Amino acid sequence: MSDTEHVTPRQDQAAITLTPAAIGKIKELIEAKELHDHGLRVFVSGGGCSGVQYGMAFESTPHESDHIVEVDGVKVIIDPISLTYLYGASIDFVDNLMGGGFSISNPNAVSSCGCGQLSRTDDAGSGGGAGGCGCH
Repeated sequence: MSDTEHVTPRQDQAAITLTPAAIGKIKELIEAKELHDHGLRVFVSGGGCSGVQYGMAFESTPHESDHIVEVDGVKVIIDPISLTYLYGASIDFVDNLMGGGFSISNPNAVSSCGCGQLSRTDDAGSGGGAGGCGCH
């Protein structure tokens, strides 16, 4: 899929889902940082041991071309390019003995790095930066 093609939202699948743990943690962070007018931008960028990595940041003003999903009062903002990689993904928050953090389960990933970074999707083809994982 080229950078000029965009995903059209489908009736049969949510663009992105959040687990109750993720919703709770995002709300907690918004409250603690007093970012009541912000949403969570989720994006895909180049880098990491697998060539492509996920990112998240709070943002107050989405762009006109962004796809916005609201789940239980939490606004998730995704740019059109990232949406091609993330469509159908689920965000969770995991807190365990090794620490806590957000985790993205992506049905589009055909391979991934051990640290949770996206290596390649069916749409990205071999240009998606598939490579060995150096996250041991």
